[in-house]
Amino acid sequence: MDHKIPTMSVKLKKSTGPYVVALDVGSTASRGGLYDATGQPVSGSKQRISHEFLTAGDGTSVIDADQVVAECREIIDEIVWFAQDKGIADQIAGVAMDSFASSLILVGADGRALTPCFTYADSRSRRQVQELGERIDESAYHARTGVRLHTSYHPARLLWLQSEDPETFAQAESVMTIGEYVYLRLAGIRGLATSVAAWSGIIDVRTGALDLPVLAACGVSPELFSTIVDPDQPDRPTSTGWKELGKVDWFHAIPDGWPSNIGPGAIDSSTVAVAAATSGAVRVILDECPDEIPSGLWCYRLSSDRWIVGGALNDVGRAVSWLDATVASPGENLDAVLAGPPLAGTPSVLPFFSGERATGWAADARATFHGVTTATGPQELWRGVFEGLALSYRRVWDELTVAGARPERVIASGRVSLDHPTWLQMLADALEAPVIPLAMKRATLRGTALIALDTLAPEVDRATPPFGETWQPVDKHLPHYRQAMGDFEMLYDVLVT
Repeated sequence: MDHKIPTMSVKLKKSTGPYVVALDVGSTASRGGLYDATGQPVSGSKQRISHEFLTAGDGTSVIDADQVVAECREIIDEIVWFAQDKGIADQIAGVAMDSFASSLILVGADGRALTPCFTYADSRSRRQVQELGERIDESAYHARTGVRLHTSYHPARLLWLQSEDPETFAQAESVMTIGEYVYLRLAGIRGLATSVAAWSGIIDVRTGALDLPVLAACGVSPELFSTIVDPDQPDRPTSTGWKELGKVDWFHAIPDGWPSNIGPGAIDSSTVAVAAATSGAVRVILDECPDEIPSGLWCYRLSSDRWIVGGALNDVGRAVSWLDATVASPGENLDAVLAGPPLAGTPSVLPFFSGERATGWAADARATFHGVTTATGPQELWRGVFEGLALSYRRVWDELTVAGARPERVIASGRVSLDHPTWLQMLADALEAPVIPLAMKRATLRGTALIALDTLAPEVDRATPPFGETWQPVDKHLPHYRQAMGDFEMLYDVLVT
């Protein structure tokens, strides 16, 4: 479906200075825009350059690091030109950037990339995950860093690179993420944001310092990493091609998971952000580090006084795409099927089409349908898959409360929620909490600008993002979901655990 969604843009004459140049490097494109002090994008300033990851059947998922640098340079060129043309270039106060999380690049002494950028989806370090599991106590590692051993984090990848390409590894002067590399190439800036280090699995979640035990287990020197900096510690360029940006604050690049909460307004422990795109995520921001981090969740340190806790689901949009391609659609009845009361004969579904992340981290798990009979039709199959997704979110939700979250409401975003908005009734019933749909796009990019504006213009009131009508849980539906949750866990225990 093609949904036209507002971007919350403001016309220049109604905008408020100072302004921030904001960049977002995502899985499918690099984007940018000029944001005013209220957190609204200035009309006419948005930029977008599409790209794709290079993938292969062996788990390869990479992108050329210098290609991303060139994209960001072009985007900044256009934004600066726009600001010059509109006479507000002298009111730009900062540059901010987010990118897809868990990337890695080996960089030589000349500041040039020695390798492509390995993305979060590159899984070629699978064997090294097992090897690390034999070298260290994973539960202790999780307690210190807030993450599990996984192919998307630095430790396994560093072991893999040493094994697969020792000559290149020996030449590396630095280990960087894509945001760090862009800043180095465009502005001569070095620095590793606390949140990026956390999303890389290499810092102590409580102290914010590098986790030396895991680096020692990998045989990696701490000197390969840049100085860790908090989000309120911007830097100034040592060289840049834009005189307008030469004396402004450049806020060190952060992972996209954090601004994905900030942009829609999920900024404290009472509001949970639920993303439902190709994959899914549940995230909540806390002002204290949990005493105990539940084993099924990750916990990332954002700054000296903020943490984000949550979990990710591999298959949300993928599960819906499978339905579209495989099961006849209920057609015009689909909205009623998703928003209506539970259907008798709906199968229990474990929606793990490409393995499970939160909460069990069972990479080899596969989708399961239980209770299918000759009476089961398309309506029941569609309903079963969406119920399985809602219950998967509920499993993460339950562990958030253990971590110290006090969830009262949900802000939902993502393509699945846009294409199938009535599914949010099912999510509200499963979570037993109101679900508020976000009615805007580029919320992540806005969140990145807002984080910078907390330092640049703390006194300015921020604009409120647009929301759709709230979906409230239906009391008479709740017993069904409680029973379905029990069936889900029983099936999980038999087939996955």
